Amino acid sequence: MSQATVFDKILDGQIPCHRVYEDEHVLSFLDIAPLSPGHTLVIPKQRRAFLHELDDEVAAAIGRVLPRIARAVMSASGASEYNVLQNNGRGAHQAVFHVHFHIIPRLDERGLGVGWTPGQLEPEAARELLAAMHSALA
Repeated sequence: MSQATVFDKILDGQIPCHRVYEDEHVLSFLDIAPLSPGHTLVIPKQRRAFLHELDDEVAAAIGRVLPRIARAVMSASGASEYNVLQNNGRGAHQAVFHVHFHIIPRLDERGLGVGWTPGQLEPEAARELLAAMHSALA
């Protein structure tokens, strides 16, 4: 077994957290190193490193509660704008290898800063990508 993550330790009760929400599949709590007031984490109780490894039932449970928790974050923080961030893999800036979503309120200059350099999708590349994706979904 790989080394326990901080989220495993929270799930096991070894480390306390400021619980926002909990059900049989999901735990949500305040981030202890917030980018802005109200920065909240949402994790599955299923212990998987990457989003694509989650069971459909657990993934659906997260999808059901994310909007609800976002509404609570907005209400509590006073924010009208926020980011939802989820990273997979070290190269994608994942630091804790347990699936987790950040809900980060944008309050003035506090929150998530994002650099975005868009490219262009060429028709032939789109056809190739679609064919590969449709095959993977079959």
